[in-house]
This record gives sequence, structure tokens and C-alpha cells, in this order.
Amino acid sequence: MSFPLRLTVFLLTVLLVCVTGLSLEQKRLSILVVDGINNHDWEAGTRAVKSILTATGRFTVTVSTTPPRGAPKEAWDSWRPEFSKYDAVLVNFNGGHQDNGIRWPAEVEQSLEAYVKNGGGLIVLHAANNAFLHWAAWNEMIGLGWRDKSFGPGLIIENGKVVTIPRGSGLNPGHGPRHDFQMCIFERKHPMTRGLPECWLHPSEQLTHGQHGPAEGLTILTYAYSKDSKQNEPLDWVRQYGRGRVYTTMLGHTWKDETNPNLECVGFQTLLSRGAEWAATGRVTIPVPKDFPGPQKQARRPLP
Repeated sequence: MSFPLRLTVFLLTVLLVCVTGLSLEQKRLSILVVDGINNHDWEAGTRAVKSILTATGRFTVTVSTTPPRGAPKEAWDSWRPEFSKYDAVLVNFNGGHQDNGIRWPAEVEQSLEAYVKNGGGLIVLHAANNAFLHWAAWNEMIGLGWRDKSFGPGLIIENGKVVTIPRGSGLNPGHGPRHDFQMCIFERKHPMTRGLPECWLHPSEQLTHGQHGPAEGLTILTYAYSKDSKQNEPLDWVRQYGRGRVYTTMLGHTWKDETNPNLECVGFQTLLSRGAEWAATGRVTIPVPKDFPGPQKQARRPLP
């Protein structure tokens, strides 16, 4: 390569760094969103996720949509997402939380298990933690899910500590209507939450309570006080699974024929982006934005 050509390539690289905000050491991380069946408006959720992540300049996003409910076996046999091609997988799928819930083909489930165990990242978006009641590895990866209290223990935050609610005790899963509430940080030293304010006002979300599961190996990141359970409920948490990293968020409600201002919350967008980066790499380089909300002040960033 001639000197003028090398200089041109260098200058173009510097320009790319200036425009995108990426460092010379960074590459865009590839995220696969899996959606297709959900009791929520999964199409709106996927559009929001794609918009939020790509706006950071840190990610490329690909979507794999499952066959629809009631699809023939042949459709499912041809659906084989290649998880290993991506830095992290975000699941926005919920086939139901009861015994008759829709499962993925065994080959696909085993592929995701191996992917995470071998170092892949997994992001579980809101209602995706409702899914796969009888998939043991899924329950281990998410730690807490929309499961009856007979399924396993639950966790709450009390007096600055994580308290275990024994199996068979506490409340079954549920939530009240949409409302504004304060999100608060529990684990301040984690890369995802480092630098965030202690609490901030989150708009128009249904605050989920009474999650149950194995409840093991989790680091609780955030919580909020539920008017329904009268307890501090975990809303974001992470765990290691083999060599992989799993981030679960209970935020992200999307109902059809409703506006979803909760998706415009700068706090939610920041957590999701930083959580995706952490799941993919184990590190967080995405900064806390200057317009981050405060304890009594919302901050929204409209989605296209």
C-alpha cells in the first residue's frame, strides 16, 4: 500500500471515529433479537429495542422472528437462528407461562444453552421471563420469572439487603395498572449501574411483583417500591451462566393500541444499552447521558 493510500485510510478511520463516537479498539457489537409470539405488542417492542441500540452507534441489530402461533411443524423445523454469529441475543418472545406454553424446537433451545454456557450474552426483555415454564436451563438463566409461588423462592429488597421469600410463601406474580414510579439502584458497583443516580422517575410502566424461580446466582441491580405488594421489587438483575452473561429486565411493557412512554425513558434506554454491552462483552463503555432523569423528574427521548 502506498504512503498516500495509507494516509487516506488513516484519515477515513479517524473520521469514522469522530462521527460514530467509537474508539479505535471498539467494533460494533452484533445483537440478535428473537421475537414472534408474545402476549405483549412484540412488534412495538422490537422496533423500540432496535432503535435504542442502534442510536448508540455501538450495535448492529438483526431480528429473527419465530413462526406464528399455530404454525405447522414444517415452519418450526426450518427456523434455526445461528446464535453463535452474534455477540449477544435479546429474547422478546413469550409463548406463555403455563403448562401449554409454546416451546422452541429442542435443537434451538439446546443451541441457546450452549451459546450462553460458552460465553455468549443473553438479554431477557420483560415478558420473555414469563416464557418456557418447563425449560430447566431457561429458569436457571433468568433466575426469577413469572412463576407461581409454589415454583420456587422469590427475592425482595428490605433494609438494604436482598431477602429470600421461601418457596410457597409471598405473592403470586402480578402487577397493577401503569403508573410513574421511582427506580432505585441496589448494586452501585456493577459496570451497568456505575455512575447512575441513586433514584430516578420512570414513566407509565406496570410494576411487576411476585417473581419466583431458582433465585440463585443473581446480582440485583435495581428495584422499585410496589404499591401492590408493599415491597421493594427487583426490576433488573444479572448473572453468570457458564462463561456467559445474562441480563434480565422487567421493564419494557408494550401493549397493543396504547402509547408506551416507558420505552422513551432515558433511564430505560440507558440500562438496556449498557446491559446489552455488558452481556456481549462483560464491560460497559456507553456513558451515562447528560439528560438522565432525576428522582422527581422524568426524561424522555422519543423513538422514531
